[in-house]
Amino acid sequence: MMVEDAPADAELIQHELRKANIQFISKCVDTKRAFLKELKERWPDVIISDFTLPQFDALEALRLLSSGSMAIPFILVTGSTSEEVAVECIKQGADDYILKSSLKRLPTAVLGSVAKKRALREREKAEAQVLEQAALLDKAQDAILLLDLEGRARFWNKSAERLYGWTAAEVGGQPLGPLLHAADDTRFEEARRSALREGEWHGELCEVDKEKRPLTVESRWSLVRDAEGQPKSLLIINSDITEKKKLEAHFMRAQRMESIGTLAGGIAHDLNNVLTPILMSIKLLRDELGDGSGQELLDTLESSAHRGAGIVQQVLSFARGVEGERAIFQPKHPLNEVIKIAKDIFPPLIHIRSKIAKDLWPVYGDPTQVHQVFMNLFVNARDAMPHGGRLQVDAENTVVDESYSRMQADAKAGPYVVISISDSGTGIAPGVLPKIFEPFFTTKEVGKGTGLGLSTAMAIVKSHGGFFNVYSEMGKGTSFKVHLPAASDQALVQARSAPARKLPLGHGELILVVDDELAIREIIKVTLENHGFRVLTANDGTEAVAVFAENKREIQAVVVDIMMPYMDGPATMRALQKFGSAVKFVAISGLMENEKFAEMSDLGLVSFLGKPFTTEQLLVTLNKVLPAPKKNGEETATAKRPVGELV
Repeated sequence: MMVEDAPADAELIQHELRKANIQFISKCVDTKRAFLKELKERWPDVIISDFTLPQFDALEALRLLSSGSMAIPFILVTGSTSEEVAVECIKQGADDYILKSSLKRLPTAVLGSVAKKRALREREKAEAQVLEQAALLDKAQDAILLLDLEGRARFWNKSAERLYGWTAAEVGGQPLGPLLHAADDTRFEEARRSALREGEWHGELCEVDKEKRPLTVESRWSLVRDAEGQPKSLLIINSDITEKKKLEAHFMRAQRMESIGTLAGGIAHDLNNVLTPILMSIKLLRDELGDGSGQELLDTLESSAHRGAGIVQQVLSFARGVEGERAIFQPKHPLNEVIKIAKDIFPPLIHIRSKIAKDLWPVYGDPTQVHQVFMNLFVNARDAMPHGGRLQVDAENTVVDESYSRMQADAKAGPYVVISISDSGTGIAPGVLPKIFEPFFTTKEVGKGTGLGLSTAMAIVKSHGGFFNVYSEMGKGTSFKVHLPAASDQALVQARSAPARKLPLGHGELILVVDDELAIREIIKVTLENHGFRVLTANDGTEAVAVFAENKREIQAVVVDIMMPYMDGPATMRALQKFGSAVKFVAISGLMENEKFAEMSDLGLVSFLGKPFTTEQLLVTLNKVLPAPKKNGEETATAKRPVGELV
């Protein structure tokens, strides 16, 4: 298209192009309207324009092209020799500037502009193709990476972002060796050098993601060459096989356990063959010796032989999953046996203390499996105290009520025997605690734990209709509570048909409950309100201080969790005491052994309540803490608090 109002000048331009053997079709316009119409209908390959026309000019034509985002080569042909005109047109987007007195350069300028336009179109097409290919790569499930020859990232698809956590912008231009192999990038460098040398590489790499979590990938490397055959970049395709490797390891462990079971079966057979004549000979020896001191030796021999037979059965039960017959038994017997074993074989720096109720209810189940649960918990407690410590064992009867069962997911109302095994060891990290019952999960070193102990213990307890409670604090210790349903008729009768027990009732006292667990706060609140108390709640120590400051004249007792984030129980109590109030505290926690108890005693702690607790335990504890109610406007030390029936 020519933008020209002088026919003679237009003819000169066409003549110059024909002299250069350029084949073309031209259209001459001299108004804005004609210019826009030609753009719309023909979309020319090049525009040759005069600078000034009566109704139009080159600058306005350039502005129209720019506003319409039209990438059409524009050559200014004018009689003006002003440099200002040339500079202004070039700024507005003109490709070239030619004087009418020197048209010899016009053919070269036209051909150059057309070639430039074609190259631009080819580049745009290539870029569109690259973007399309990149979009396809982003849909791939594998992580696809492109590195330069020095190992710096040049491309990083969406799957790589999902796998590693870094975005393409974050890794662009970064050396990937130190990034994905923070500890040791030797293997990465070996793969890079091998791919450069051989043209490809395939193998497994141990890498890390943005959060330093370990990954295992199956990696395939290919050397990419340019048009001249020279090395240009490295294409890497990584498949995440982390879970696959874990499953393979679990399968190998299961196979080892199966092999151990087979071996244990053979050993058990031979040991039973050894023990059988011993046990049979004892009866004959008793008849031969008659009465006398030798009978005591035979009693010891018979007891040891039976114990050996029991141990053989335990090995079979653990290694091969042999399930013994279920019957009603007294849980204190396997518990006492494990305590005795622990005292014999545990390091002397571990002090074992026990408190077992004399009237412990019997349970229905497999005593060998229950023995296995106790032994596993004792061994874990020992491993948590490599430098010694305290191992406390408690066993008691309890009746789980509806309030308790709402606080514990697997609990059902009824009579239970509770066995608590608490240590003063290293504790379990909060992030690890939810995983401890998963099969094959272990925090122990390789070769020191299969990860099957707690998962097996959980399966056994659940199969007996029971449940676990676990409480832990880093550096303080861990407490496991095993709840087994009681099997005695006496226990069932006590739980179902015993007369309603009288429980202390509130008298409108205001209680502040502080716990970071919403479910715990709500069930305590509902329970206390149903028994005559008024209740305020706070989800941490900071909120507790704010609530107490507004109600310090009315609050008579604070029920506070010992282990809370940011501001724990002792810190909260110290802060509340600064208000000068004589408020009493009840500390609640799942850890019975805790160094903070002494600290809280100095702060005026009156009572402690172990989680989870029943309605009766909560009300009785509060009754001990709170002062006696007023009678006739006076405080009487002998006045009894009101009581009510436990529904």
